[in-house]
Amino acid sequence: MIKSISFFITLLLLGLSAGFFYSWEVSVIPGTSRVSNLNYLETMQQINRAILNPKFFLSFFGSLIFLVLSSYLHYRDAINTAFWLMLLATIAYLFGTFGVTAFGNVPLNDALDAINLQQLNSTQLEDTRISYESKWNRLHTIRTLFSMLSFSLALLALFVNQKAAENSIHSIF
Repeated sequence: MIKSISFFITLLLLGLSAGFFYSWEVSVIPGTSRVSNLNYLETMQQINRAILNPKFFLSFFGSLIFLVLSSYLHYRDAINTAFWLMLLATIAYLFGTFGVTAFGNVPLNDALDAINLQQLNSTQLEDTRISYESKWNRLHTIRTLFSMLSFSLALLALFVNQKAAENSIHSIF
C-alpha cells in the first residue's frame, strides 16, 4: 500500500513539476522575449523572488524526495524493469532538473537579483539581458527536457508495474 501511495504522489508531483517547466517554456519565455530590457529584467527579478514559496517547493523538492522513496520501494520489492525505470527517472530529475536548477538557474537568478537595475544605462541593461536571458533560457530548456524525461520514465514504470500485475493475476487463473 505504501508503495502505491508513494508512486501516486511521485507521479503527481512529477507531473506538476514537468508541467510547470513546460508551461514556462511555451508561454513565459516567448512572452517575456517581447518586452523591453528593463521590463524583462525587472519581471525576472520579481518572478525569481516570488517563486520561492511552499507551493513551488512542494512540487520541485517533493518530486525528488518521492522519486528516491519510490525507487527504494521498487528496489525493496524486486530489482526489475520498473525499478530501473524509477532509478533512471530519479537520476534524470536529480541531475537534469534539480541539479541544473540549483547550479545553473539559481546562481543566475541570484546574480540578477543583486543588480540595481535603476542604476544601469540602456547599453548596460541590454548587455545584462543578453547575458542572463540566453544562459537562463538554455538551462531552462535542459531542465524542462529532463523533467519531462523523468515523468515519462516514471509513467513507463507505472505501465510496467500494471503489466506485471496483470500477468500475475492471469497466471493464477
